[in-house]
Amino acid sequence: VPTPLWRSVVFDGERADAPFHRRDELRAGSAVNGPAVILEETATTVVEPGWRATVNELGDLILNRVEARPDQAGVEVAVDPVQLEIFNNLFMNIAEQMGLVLENTAASVNIKERLDFSCAVFDPDGDLIANAPHMPVHLGSMSESIKSIARQNPTMEPGEVYVMNAPYNGGTHLPDITVVKPVFADGAAAGAKPIFFVAARGHHADIGGTVPGSAPADSTSVDEEGVLLDNVLLVRDDRFLHDEIHHILTSAPYPARNPAQNIADLQAQVAACEKGTAELWRVIDHYGLDVVHAYMGHVKDNAEESVRRVIDALSDGSFTCRMDDGSQVSVAITVDTGSRSATVDFTGTSGIHPGNFNAPSAVAHAAVLYVFRSLVADDIPLNAGCMKPIQVILPDDSMINPRYPAAVIAGNVETSQVIVDTLYGALGVMGAAQGTMNNFIWGNERHQYYETICGGAGATARADGCSAVHTHMTNSRLTDPEVLEWRFPVVLETFHVRHGSGGRGRHRGGEGVVRRIRFEEPMELNVLSGRRKVPPYGAAGGEPGAVGHNRKIAADGTVTEYGATLQTTVGVGDRFEIETPGGGGYGQPGADPTSVVDGGV
Repeated sequence: VPTPLWRSVVFDGERADAPFHRRDELRAGSAVNGPAVILEETATTVVEPGWRATVNELGDLILNRVEARPDQAGVEVAVDPVQLEIFNNLFMNIAEQMGLVLENTAASVNIKERLDFSCAVFDPDGDLIANAPHMPVHLGSMSESIKSIARQNPTMEPGEVYVMNAPYNGGTHLPDITVVKPVFADGAAAGAKPIFFVAARGHHADIGGTVPGSAPADSTSVDEEGVLLDNVLLVRDDRFLHDEIHHILTSAPYPARNPAQNIADLQAQVAACEKGTAELWRVIDHYGLDVVHAYMGHVKDNAEESVRRVIDALSDGSFTCRMDDGSQVSVAITVDTGSRSATVDFTGTSGIHPGNFNAPSAVAHAAVLYVFRSLVADDIPLNAGCMKPIQVILPDDSMINPRYPAAVIAGNVETSQVIVDTLYGALGVMGAAQGTMNNFIWGNERHQYYETICGGAGATARADGCSAVHTHMTNSRLTDPEVLEWRFPVVLETFHVRHGSGGRGRHRGGEGVVRRIRFEEPMELNVLSGRRKVPPYGAAGGEPGAVGHNRKIAADGTVTEYGATLQTTVGVGDRFEIETPGGGGYGQPGADPTSVVDGGV
């Protein structure tokens, strides 16, 4: 090897003298040990410590590791800003990869096409650490499911996976089925505690109940809404318990109509959890368990501090949102500047709903978590740390803290949206969004389908609201028309923006949509919606958005208008049309934009 030039370089944070070789001076058989640099006209090759560059008989430069890589990266458990950002993204990436596996392996349109699912990573205590950008109403409430499973199973074993949907034991509503996998240390002894949890929640198109789609508009008891899964062992010794779960799904008073599809989606959720486990182990192998656990704590601490900085800019506020049936959600937000914390008190909210608009407490906590996380400008994972500075008070026996057997199917999807709008109303930062998910459920014994329909977002001090989007607690998409018409006996006749439905203001609320479907087979049909009487409010002088409408257009042209919730049947050639609400405006129409820009959040 010709004599090189020597220069001072930095590798892995340490300065050292390294040789600089010219590539054209290296002959076949030449070997250069790292650290070194090889220069040529079209490239620069850096040979790192522990590597060797060799020129073969063809003149190719071959790099090989000649010193074993350290078993783990030398990262301290003390927080480092760069490593914090790396771990933020590592944990979120694990959840995103879980979601890709679930999307690719699920059988149902609802999970595979509409993406009505969520995946997340949790610490040994069941606290949410990181999530992919899936469904906020799922993510903020999944931690209660993990903790419920852990409480009921003080001794778990490697190779076990659990499934649950119990609304009064950590769930939300029955179609949202959560698969929970405890992750154990390598070679864990019997009785050892999990070192992590991973979980995947998916909305199943049907889980039984009195109507196809498991969303009866007239339910008054959770037992009418489907099969209850409370702490059910789904996998034992790495074996999927097919016969056992099939028996549960088919032997309930109102059994699942398509258990094969339920089981296929559950297997996809298990696969997603396996992916999360494998990726967590890759991180542990690289950094070490103590470092990974430490940075789980640091990620939560960083989220906590981010929310405290938001609270520093807030002031006290209160608000009440009324619903179409006269129920209401009330909140008072009180800021303690000394402790940099806030109390969110929902006293004044209506009592247990006689119908199904009851939201389990996990849903209310999810809404609070979502709102305060949305106020943070930094790109941080939504996690349990966001809730540390916030005390939530939920009145007992209320529609946001009900008791069994109160029906809950609409609480998760409708009341959750009202809670969010109530919180934003108290903070005064934006006009109301459409305030509903426009749940559209139809089916028969062969087909079951569920979708939520987009609408208008509320305007803010700096921007118009977005049009035709899913807002706040929902983040699903609508099934592609080609897939919808291929998988189901329906025709999508129209789907367009509902112009003029957004509230006027200095910044205008987003526009809703019009969606009309024609049925080619008789179906039972249910709609759970809101904002059909009470419009989405405007903020800072902005005008409210337009209310929505639900109507059936019979094959003979007869039109029947309905309220916010309905249950009906459709025949061949009948159509159903939904107009979704617009978002509320912000600021007086025509006002100077500088007069409505809030200087706080």
